[in-house]
Amino acid sequence: MTHPSSWKDTEVRCESGTSVPDRYSDLLPLVRNLKLRISLTDPANRKTALWVLQQAAAGGDGRLEGLSICCVANTPLFYAGQDLQQGLVDILTNGSSLTIFDLKGVPFTLSDSFVRSVAMLCPALKSLYINNQSLVCGVTSETLRHVLKSCPSLNVLGVFQASLSQDVFEDLMLPERPALKKLELRCERSLKYTVPLCDQIWLEVKRRHPRLCVELELDHTLPELHVPGVLQPSIPVRCLRLLTWTLLLDEVRIVGQCYADTLEVLELQTVPSPELNSELIVLAQRCVRLQEVHCYCVVSQEVITAFITNCPNLCRYTLKTHKGPHPWTCTKVY
Repeated sequence: MTHPSSWKDTEVRCESGTSVPDRYSDLLPLVRNLKLRISLTDPANRKTALWVLQQAAAGGDGRLEGLSICCVANTPLFYAGQDLQQGLVDILTNGSSLTIFDLKGVPFTLSDSFVRSVAMLCPALKSLYINNQSLVCGVTSETLRHVLKSCPSLNVLGVFQASLSQDVFEDLMLPERPALKKLELRCERSLKYTVPLCDQIWLEVKRRHPRLCVELELDHTLPELHVPGVLQPSIPVRCLRLLTWTLLLDEVRIVGQCYADTLEVLELQTVPSPELNSELIVLAQRCVRLQEVHCYCVVSQEVITAFITNCPNLCRYTLKTHKGPHPWTCTKVY
């Protein structure tokens, strides 16, 4: 139990309202990558999680490299996560060696001041995910530019698309920046109040970062009229999640036409129709690099056959010809 390799990847669940035994104080500093699962219903769980992180980061000796926080259970009404955000800042102030910081699993809005503080306290970051499940984007493009300046090695970034701007892209294309590997973008209602990104910007980004892959998630709060503006043809989309619950015939057609050379994962939440079946069959014939496809509405047997036949790398799919009980389980191809 005291060997460092036993604690390289550690998950601690703070869900029962009880504290962690003190005997783990000497072992938690051995953790390299820490995942905290926190039930927000009880403040004691949040206190315990911060204690665990404090022990894991004790001394700032460079051992803790990755931190992921995931909140489970129902979020208390009007809870804004201020205690967790301030607690994280206080702990990281003592010295941080983090290279990976993942906040996708937190449900509250991350503030500009918090994100700026994280960037200043964690200059060694290579991967930062702040594209969480908040209802609104709380991070401005100026804050994102501050993050890029404070973290010169950052090459994997997950953000709300509303945080992007032409200035942010220009910073990403500076010659001194490392090659950008992955960009995760969450697109929601906040895009209504931003200037759309034109396709020319994506062409320039792709030219500067030829190995870049993009993951796009469009949620149900994004107005339908803004969807075509998000799906610019030059984006190197590897993973696309259209979770809009709207008619997606035109969007599926765009995907097949523009992302055939890069698309590996596709997820749809839409309504069934014969027209959708036809578009999905054409998409399967074009997007032969697909490894996963998940469609949360019933489709025809011809659609399933088309994906299995045309996509040799397909390993998982959720394609149902009849409605089943929730949640739908995927099929694994062996």
